[in-house]
Amino acid sequence: MESNRSKRRGWRLSAGLLLGSLALTAVAGGSARSVASPEPGATATSASDGSELLGKRWGDDTTREDEKASKATGLWDAKEDFGSLFTATKWYGAQKAWTMDDATKTKVTGRGVDVALIDTGVAPVEGLTAPGKVVNGPDLSFESQHADTRYLDGYGHGTHMAGIIAGRDTAVLAGKEADSKRFVGMAPGARIVNVKVATADGGADVSQIIAAIDWVVQHRNHDGLNIRVINLSYGTHSTQPYLVDPLAYAVENAWRKGIVVVAAAGNDGAGNALTMPAADPYAIAVGAVDHLGTADLRDDVPGTFTNSGTPLRRPDLLAPGKSVVSLRTPGSYSDRTHPEGLVTGDAAQRLFRGSGTSQATAMVSGAVALLLQQRPDLTPDQVKYLLRSTADSVAGTDPTQGSGVLDIDGALEARTPHALIATQRWLPATGTGTLEGARGDSHVVDPVDGTVLTGEVDAMGTPWDARSWREATAAGRSWTGGTWNGRTWTGSDWSGSSWTARSWRDAAWSGDSWTGGDWLARSWRGDLWTSGGWSTLDIEARSWSARSWRARSWRDVLSGSEELPSLLGEDLMGAL
Repeated sequence: MESNRSKRRGWRLSAGLLLGSLALTAVAGGSARSVASPEPGATATSASDGSELLGKRWGDDTTREDEKASKATGLWDAKEDFGSLFTATKWYGAQKAWTMDDATKTKVTGRGVDVALIDTGVAPVEGLTAPGKVVNGPDLSFESQHADTRYLDGYGHGTHMAGIIAGRDTAVLAGKEADSKRFVGMAPGARIVNVKVATADGGADVSQIIAAIDWVVQHRNHDGLNIRVINLSYGTHSTQPYLVDPLAYAVENAWRKGIVVVAAAGNDGAGNALTMPAADPYAIAVGAVDHLGTADLRDDVPGTFTNSGTPLRRPDLLAPGKSVVSLRTPGSYSDRTHPEGLVTGDAAQRLFRGSGTSQATAMVSGAVALLLQQRPDLTPDQVKYLLRSTADSVAGTDPTQGSGVLDIDGALEARTPHALIATQRWLPATGTGTLEGARGDSHVVDPVDGTVLTGEVDAMGTPWDARSWREATAAGRSWTGGTWNGRTWTGSDWSGSSWTARSWRDAAWSGDSWTGGDWLARSWRGDLWTSGGWSTLDIEARSWSARSWRARSWRDVLSGSEELPSLLGEDLMGAL
């Protein structure tokens, strides 16, 4: 395998040609793709009208990895599965990184680096339960007000991402991370900061994502935190250019504060612009590479589901996103509705398989954590330059590949680029656009009366003043205690390993408060987290439409049925 990798390194593009550092007057504004006005050149579909890619990637195993990996003994063998984290960490250089030393003679596993996972929460499953492996930031989702749903992952997506980024079985010994019989993620020494924004059916408003990014920026070094990476396996079909989009501005603010933002390119396929915030040229936009079921890395191609972007904004690089095996959340929405995601031969039934740019994004977030342990002084621009300049080109000339495929050990071995070379000089976002434009076709719905959250109000029903918010977030004061945009969203104190979460107060945007509307009873029907998971989630009685976190990363089979995607709004979190 090393010989294949060496051959591919000979195909690299010239590092000096990669970032295009001259300022441009226009760079891929977010996708303008919507029901009413598709992006030119895009397929005539939208995130909510039955695209052929929707809901079709749960358990994605078109190259029969399950069968190959369990053929010899009937038990799953990570060494024989091209979608396993063991294979990914070996092929793309993480295992080599784990043998390297940083300046303190500590092995490079991501130790000391915190990755903020803005997602559906994290479940306490093996691989994520070691002391200090996961700490909870605020829960900004609509499930935050009940102690038995707060922070936890009722969907199954956030846990899958957390495993890829930094999972580590408790039995794994220091220096023995390359153990095919244990689960180990890309940066097993890194820590996950769980910032939950989406519910068990994937529902989340873009204002919750913006609030989460703002919180991460303001608290990046508080209470022992060292948040250097944000993972956003999320995207909207924004109808406005990145230059004015508030989500893009929030991302750029984090970038300026020294946080590397890794975002999913999207899973709409070729001919589609990148979703927001990957459309912002400062962020690291990640597409998925498809191994095609072979061990030869030279025949790899971009995943067909990856948004190809436009000539003005392509994915920056590709990472493993095909048939990826990560941690399962028993009883979650994804687990209950997609049993095909279970891994054949996994006796403990603790693993789950999926494909998409979500998974690829998590791979790159783990790689960034490794780089930042090795060289803590790297700026986000230098990190991006290193990843792009050392990426390995895939066969062919498909522009979807961007600079090529992630090469972790190549990046770790490369010299630190001078700031003058690495600095990006795109026109900065102003954040003065609209929330509604940022939502695109992604909306949440009031469970009481069916009102759709639209217009210039946030998820708390507070009017949105883009200019005031822009000034506050740039100055690092958009959060005051537990208050954001004039309303109380969460608690304001750190307690042990969690941010204390008090109930939102007077949080209404349609006349009924969340507590008065009894959204919890409608969404969960009283079912709490137990060892059996979210056991009886009634999909038909969900509280929130799932139109922000699109379900294009998980292969669904569904026994030939197409009813579930339409039932749930077809924009579930499985997303990117």
